[in-house]
Amino acid sequence: MSELTEWAYPLAESLLAEPLPRRWKHCLGVAERARSIARILGEDAELLEAAAVLHDIGYSPGLAKTGFHPLDGARYLRDVARADERVVNLVAHHSCAWMEAEARGLREELESKFPRDSPHLNDALCYCDMNTTPDGTPTNPIDRVNEIAGRYGPDSLIGTFIRRAEPEILASTSRVLERVATAKRQPM
Repeated sequence: MSELTEWAYPLAESLLAEPLPRRWKHCLGVAERARSIARILGEDAELLEAAAVLHDIGYSPGLAKTGFHPLDGARYLRDVARADERVVNLVAHHSCAWMEAEARGLREELESKFPRDSPHLNDALCYCDMNTTPDGTPTNPIDRVNEIAGRYGPDSLIGTFIRRAEPEILASTSRVLERVATAKRQPM
């Protein structure tokens, strides 16, 4: 573990493990997916793993202010935890967050306060999140989107958002898997 991940895991655990144990398991699984694609991330591998384990801290009861967990988590990381700016921005924009922000009337705030990181890293975090069940086990993005829509209801804000985001989620997964396949063909 690097200094960044040594900091990120205990912070995420302190915010999620007790009040939201299932969410904590999900975050651990997302971080595991991040480690599984480390080869395509190079020097950003540990950055992505830190963002992965922290990506849902905005659900923590003490942090939930707007009800939009990417923004609430990013604000906490920036203002309280004084986290690495790139981790903050990845958390703010994880898994097509801009689409949900737009539905909530928060897109301008999200994008003006938290610039997006590289498309490569945003794809990677989306891949990790959308290929992990709520219990932290591997899945595929179609089943994950269906699970989210089913959990919240197809006509809910989240249900509508996740269906709108589905093509981009699938495209992100495809781009990551293409990079993984290319990396496997190259000598280490």
